[in-house]
Amino acid sequence: MTEQEESYWNGKRVLVTGATGLVGSWLSKALIEKGAHVVALIRDSDPQSELFRSGAIQSMHVVQGCLEDFASIERAINEQEPDTVFHLAAQAIVGVANRNPLPTLESNIRGTYHLLEACRIHRSLVKRIVIASSDKAYGTSPQLPYKEEMPPMGRHPYDVSKSCADLISQSYFHTYRLPLVIARCGNIYGVGDLNWSRLIPSAIRALHTDQPPLIRSNGLFTRDYVFVEDAVDAYLTMAEALNRPEIQGEAFNFGPEKPLTVLEIVHAIQKLMKKEHILPVILNQSEHEIPDQYLSSEKALRLLKWRPHFSLEKGLAQTIAWYEAFLEEKRSSFSAVKAY
Repeated sequence: MTEQEESYWNGKRVLVTGATGLVGSWLSKALIEKGAHVVALIRDSDPQSELFRSGAIQSMHVVQGCLEDFASIERAINEQEPDTVFHLAAQAIVGVANRNPLPTLESNIRGTYHLLEACRIHRSLVKRIVIASSDKAYGTSPQLPYKEEMPPMGRHPYDVSKSCADLISQSYFHTYRLPLVIARCGNIYGVGDLNWSRLIPSAIRALHTDQPPLIRSNGLFTRDYVFVEDAVDAYLTMAEALNRPEIQGEAFNFGPEKPLTVLEIVHAIQKLMKKEHILPVILNQSEHEIPDQYLSSEKALRLLKWRPHFSLEKGLAQTIAWYEAFLEEKRSSFSAVKAY
């Protein structure tokens, strides 16, 4: 952490929605380390979240509330007086959205315009807003990689929710000149993600117990994979640049520009874990998922000087080491309980 980075965030009051999620946990920890006063809007406490496991929650102010309740968000901003807002909260699992779309649409769409409206009402307080969109907002496109000038065109519930949130954010900038910027990241992975329906956690857990990883798709879907610390760096970089007029209201893609298939990711995990003899099982059961998605990060490099610091091998190695320690700790705890 440089002196300049520390001085920028030192003393700033920051509201983070989605602080118990993977990115939210790491972002909150980074802000605390940089001297910010961090406020988290939390709907449900999750002791397994990296935010709790790391102890970072003890250094934060927590406001209990949900995005769907405008009064909770407005109270958090009015009473806690943040100068910066990171809006990361969302229902982020495609399969959950497909099974029951209403909660996803409520949290991701209603939650976004509630947050932005509260910021508009209290714009004398809020000077910077970073909105977490997604590469899913682009929808299926014959033209790849995605570039920022391409319109949000989601078709299925989760993708549509991100497209709408993205467009609503743009509307609040163009209509009310709210000082905001939009992040569209690829698939984010890393230490502390306990959503076992995601590819990387599920593959590591399976291989750790010498079981074959289960592949929902045909294994050939292509994606960008972004290590969580690179994603946090992207969010902080955008926020720090929001005083520049050419950044306000803009969307930025963040990815490694090295798309990989599902099977390539699983093979990379197998190699690092020395479990190449355990072959994955291809279920080919996925529905309403975009086959190929990857991003151009040229704009982020040109205007923000952002580039990922973690190679896939380095990011996966750190992630695997954490999961193996976590799974062993859980196994030992379970064995101790049984023995008792």
